[in-house]
Amino acid sequence: MISLKSSHIYIDNELVKKVFGNIHYAYAVYNREQKRLLITPVSSQWFVKMNEKPAQFLLKDRNLKGDKTLAIREILIDNDLEIYDRELDYEVIEKTNLLKIKV
Repeated sequence: MISLKSSHIYIDNELVKKVFGNIHYAYAVYNREQKRLLITPVSSQWFVKMNEKPAQFLLKDRNLKGDKTLAIREILIDNDLEIYDRELDYEVIEKTNLLKIKV
């Protein structure tokens, strides 16, 4: 499950394990054409080549289960996106460890 709370993306521990493993930093970029927030581990060098200036974020621990958050306020403001708290639809691209989140 992925949700938006107080300008933070909350990612549950199962998804964190699947996409990020032991990596504690992520690249994120908002794709206006797809209207999706794209998030991937910093180990994904292809992401830097495919996206102009992705922002790097720390995956912060939220609880003992292993849930993590990303503070994306800057992306929300820069792209004039809704900031109210809600659950978000997402897709996992396992081949490239990419989260595509509808914001």
